[in-house]
Amino acid sequence: MEQNANNESRLKITMNNEGAEYTFVLEGRLDTLTSPDLEDQVEEVIEQAEKLVFDLGKLEYISSAGLRVLLGAAQEMEDSGEMIIRNLTEPVKEVFDVTGFSNAFQIE
Repeated sequence: MEQNANNESRLKITMNNEGAEYTFVLEGRLDTLTSPDLEDQVEEVIEQAEKLVFDLGKLEYISSAGLRVLLGAAQEMEDSGEMIIRNLTEPVKEVFDVTGFSNAFQIE
């Protein structure tokens, strides 16, 4: 799903699944305008997911709204499985480090 609001915000979400493992590949910007799209897609699969993987290798930017979606998913997965974040780009890694989220998630 791509959203384009005056060319300010754009996020491409690709979801793949193998059984109860769901991988979300994010490309672009995860911010206030685009995080509801990701949240909706995660909510559709989270009840049957045993493993959630977020591949951020093509994510250019993440805001607090994007972090909130990831944190919510992690909290929901605590009792039912695991959540992994992969391939942090340098700008996104900096946000994770500054906010303390580097310690809140399983990062590969």
